[in-house]
Amino acid sequence: MIRVSIDTAPIDVGIELAGIEETGAGGIGSFVGVVRGDDGVTCLELEHYPGMTEAVLCNLAEQAMVRWGLVSAVIVHRVGPMEPGERIVLVATAAAHRAAALEACAFLIDRLKTDAPFWKREYRGDAVRWVDARESDRAAAKRWTG
Repeated sequence: MIRVSIDTAPIDVGIELAGIEETGAGGIGSFVGVVRGDDGVTCLELEHYPGMTEAVLCNLAEQAMVRWGLVSAVIVHRVGPMEPGERIVLVATAAAHRAAALEACAFLIDRLKTDAPFWKREYRGDAVRWVDARESDRAAAKRWTG
């Protein structure tokens, strides 16, 4: 089972994990990303390319399902304005064993950071700036190729 959701609504981790636990898999891996408030960030706003973003995320989930023999992969991503401390993304994977679930979860978060068409804008008081992927994000994504 693959579930991809992009929405402005807050992410309810409990509901999402309860759904993936119902698969009966032996191992569940999850990652929750939270908007950081470092460097004076007061708001993070995400935009995306509807249709294309979902397709990219579904493709990544399909790759993970095949590569690690997953039972389930869930990607929930927020768009719109968010304040520091709010959840921005949840990736959860279910497999027969923990190693596959954890590796697949890491693959999905690493790859979605560079592959999915999201655009981030940070607000710091009156200053606004667009945020590019960091070199560390690109390096993390590269470790999964080959």
